[in-house]
Amino acid sequence: MTASPGRTPHPGAGYGPGAPGPARGADPAQVLTTLGRSWTWLLASAVATLVPGVLLLVWPEATLQVVAVLVGLYLLAAGVFRFVETFARIEQGHRLPSLLLAVLFVLAGVLCLRNPLQTITALSLIVGLVWLVSGMLTLYTALAATDLPHRGFVLGVAVLALVAGVVVLALPAESARALTRLLGLWLVLLGLAEAGLAFAWRAALRGAGVAGASRRPPTTT
Repeated sequence: MTASPGRTPHPGAGYGPGAPGPARGADPAQVLTTLGRSWTWLLASAVATLVPGVLLLVWPEATLQVVAVLVGLYLLAAGVFRFVETFARIEQGHRLPSLLLAVLFVLAGVLCLRNPLQTITALSLIVGLVWLVSGMLTLYTALAATDLPHRGFVLGVAVLALVAGVVVLALPAESARALTRLLGLWLVLLGLAEAGLAFAWRAALRGAGVAGASRRPPTTT
């Protein structure tokens, strides 16, 4: 995605590979907290970004309505992932940006799915604004958060999202086919970046053992 700021597991929580899951009967917030701190959740978010990107690239003849549905579903899924990741933050100051971003993704997804008169300009505007805001929030988190592992990687994801937003807004596609290729390319690049963060976090957990669970996971807002 895409960039989730400030996800900091409690020390000794044991969220690394092979760690036990939440106890039966745990409250929903704790379940979401455990899920949001898992490297597999980062990987699932990457897959949710990659799949529509690949579909758009291999299906450039898709109609504008189909493109809008694929992008809308991607935005809704991204909103769900960001909402869950909000629970993985201990720092209250880092929860609000993530929650606002989750709401933005969901609202943008609904707009893409509900608007019966989709136009190239409208779709470009929606996606471009979402990526631009996402990149700005990720950049803020990468610079402001303390003890953030793989900070350079997170900064790279933030810059990629910013560039994607600027390109889509400043260079609107003249046809549905051109827009499809552009969106597909950026979704694949963002998905690969998220996947890289997920595997980097898995490697960090395996290298540090259970003690690594007390470290802050990388973030992709």
